[in-house]
Amino acid sequence: MAHRPIIVYMKQSCPYSRALRRKLQHDGLTFQEFDVLKDKDVYDEMMALNGHKSETPTWIQDGRVIVGFHGS
Repeated sequence: MAHRPIIVYMKQSCPYSRALRRKLQHDGLTFQEFDVLKDKDVYDEMMALNGHKSETPTWIQDGRVIVGFHGS
């Protein structure tokens, strides 16, 4: 079964966003990354997905919206 790429809404300055990137790369997972500070439309999309929280990273994996990353 083909996996959908993981979508990551992040900020370059966010240590949790960077940690998630490292984890996904380490695990060899395919993901697309969008910096919410560089594109207001991307920021608005993230806010709509996560209940209007400005917390990053917000990411979508297997159809689930996940807010935050704490190193699992």
